[in-house]
Amino acid sequence: MSLKRHIPNIVTLLNLFSGCIAVIFAVYGNFVAAAVFVFLGIFFDFFDGLLARKLNVQSPLGIQLDSLADLVTSGVVPSIIMFKLIALTTDAYNFNGNENNWSSGFELKLLEIPILPLFGLLIALASAYRLAKFNLDEDQQTYFKGLPVPANTLMILSLPLILEYQNSDVINAIIINKWFLIALTLLSCYLLNSNIKLFALKFKNWSFKDNAVRYMFLILSVVLLIVVQFAAIPLIIALYLILSLVSRKNIY
Repeated sequence: MSLKRHIPNIVTLLNLFSGCIAVIFAVYGNFVAAAVFVFLGIFFDFFDGLLARKLNVQSPLGIQLDSLADLVTSGVVPSIIMFKLIALTTDAYNFNGNENNWSSGFELKLLEIPILPLFGLLIALASAYRLAKFNLDEDQQTYFKGLPVPANTLMILSLPLILEYQNSDVINAIIINKWFLIALTLLSCYLLNSNIKLFALKFKNWSFKDNAVRYMFLILSVVLLIVVQFAAIPLIIALYLILSLVSRKNIY
């Protein structure tokens, strides 16, 4: 049996391994470290499919394994982070108020799990449902139907990173609001499983005419990241949705 057919699956397992480490950090409230390993997992997730196509070793096993890895890295991790954030806003955890240590200052009170933060776990359920649908949908080759789970994960992960690095009292007040977090969770679940068609960043050629929307999205994303840093991530997701909706006739 040729070794090359296993290379993409090994990369997929590295995605899963990164996601497992991210889960551990997220459970302990170290969201910055969790984000690093999620980013690493998404990196592996991008390259496993690319390698499978380049090596011509795509297989049903690889497709299923990819979704299982994504469920952990891009489903379980963001749901734990949202659980923790909502718990923070409802005083379900002790918080020492030290902005330099906020990401590791959670302590579970008496091992009691409050009800409201459980809304955050809906992200894992919605991600699992979305991934299962994706595996059965043969139409999503040049576009996505609903928000891809990695994009949704980046949106959720941006929240603690904004709190940690942006130093904006206005933005922090919005994020540390239980109703905002619950509304974002419900919106996230809807977007993951909606029928909204979103363009994929797959270039059949390098022509600007044929890929104008993709180039515009990439250029504006880079500008936003430079200007507003981590706060750009939710804006980039919004930009992705808007460009997909206004340009739907030209990108599929």
